Amino acid sequence: MAARFGAVADASDALDPTRIPRHIACVMDGNGRWAQARGLPRTEGHRAGEHALFEVVDEALELGVEWLTVYAFSTENWRRPRDEVRFLIDFNEDILLRRRDELNERGVRIRFVGRRNWRVPRRLIRRMDEATELTRRNRRLTFTIAFNYGGRAEIVDAVRSLIAAGTPADKVDERRIARHLYDPEMPDPDLVIRTSGEYRISNFLLWQLAYSELYFTEVLWPDFGRRELVAAIRDYQQRERRFGAVDGG
Repeated sequence: MAARFGAVADASDALDPTRIPRHIACVMDGNGRWAQARGLPRTEGHRAGEHALFEVVDEALELGVEWLTVYAFSTENWRRPRDEVRFLIDFNEDILLRRRDELNERGVRIRFVGRRNWRVPRRLIRRMDEATELTRRNRRLTFTIAFNYGGRAEIVDAVRSLIAAGTPADKVDERRIARHLYDPEMPDPDLVIRTSGEYRISNFLLWQLAYSELYFTEVLWPDFGRRELVAAIRDYQQRERRFGAVDGG
């Protein structure tokens, strides 16, 4: 997996329309630091991050990206201060209520991955189910929200599902494990973007990103937008993806 450092470029620069990533995944990092640098509560950084998120959704729609997955709340985020956790749960519910109709009208299919039966309030699960049902026929862009998600937890849950299904040990292979992940239909990400100058995966899509291209940028998530997404895709288009093979020459 390649890793590059990001640089913001002019969004008007041309991209190769034949090499747009099919699936982009984002670790939306830096909201708290963005707020603290401005003398604001950390929660204000999360509010500002909503604008960045929908800038990215807008640009993904325009570019023809088919799948966009964002890391909204991890299984480790429960360790944050109680007030911040409560805010994040309420805020994610509020975003769903305010944005789902708009996304539906634009042909966006909303999906969720993560543990549903552990800690997540039932009212939020209802909102998730409503958004999923409302948008299930859409295919212009599949917008997946990883909520109460952990990559290791997903693999553990897939193995538990295999065992519960009575799968013999000698029949367990990559294909069968993939079929028991939270969303078996989800293609592996072509490009994974992490903001805020951190160079970690942080337990995100561990199974799926085996051959994803990684792009790291110093930009904090609330400042990430269309220009930054185009810069990340341009960097991606400059790479040669070999998937473990060698150069053809």
